[in-house]
Amino acid sequence: MISKKFFLFALIALLGTVCAQSAAAQAANVPVGKIAVIFSEAFQDPKVGINKFAVIQNQLNTEFKKPQEDLDAAAKQVQALQDEIARLQKSAAPADPKAIQAKMDQLDQLKKDSQRKLEDTQALYQKRRTDLLGPLQDEVGKALDVFAKAHGITMVIDGSQVPGVIYASDTLDITRIFISDFNSKNPAAAASTAKP
Repeated sequence: MISKKFFLFALIALLGTVCAQSAAAQAANVPVGKIAVIFSEAFQDPKVGINKFAVIQNQLNTEFKKPQEDLDAAAKQVQALQDEIARLQKSAAPADPKAIQAKMDQLDQLKKDSQRKLEDTQALYQKRRTDLLGPLQDEVGKALDVFAKAHGITMVIDGSQVPGVIYASDTLDITRIFISDFNSKNPAAAASTAKP
């Protein structure tokens, strides 16, 4: 006859096995999330990045070519005036102090005007860049969301934005695959070309 202790021990062991099998079956039904890493700084690479970024950057460069040329010309004027003042101050013949002071006043005004023009141009450039890139960044974000869901990815970490991502295995890095997928579905010709 089976002793009560043995029967109780066998029952506990059987229950333990059934519970373990049930827990294993439940764990198999829980979706295992995939984590991927993307390096968004690569999006703006003119050679291997998202084509629409390159189109927008070229558009910005074209729009701001003239203001940049004006800034370069002003910088040359400042340098030429500084050189002229230095020559006057170092010349063997005595220079008229009033003439030198007039040149220095002219130089100060030219520097102030150049600085103001530089700040205005930078502000306009940043505003225009934001106006053009904002919608594209939204589009890329939505496309990344669709891409992640389509590939069963539950979390995407941007290695360009998160400090401390020192290494990511090639199997986790979806940067190139996503860029290729985005470029194939979103031709660069569709990028915004609206003027300010």
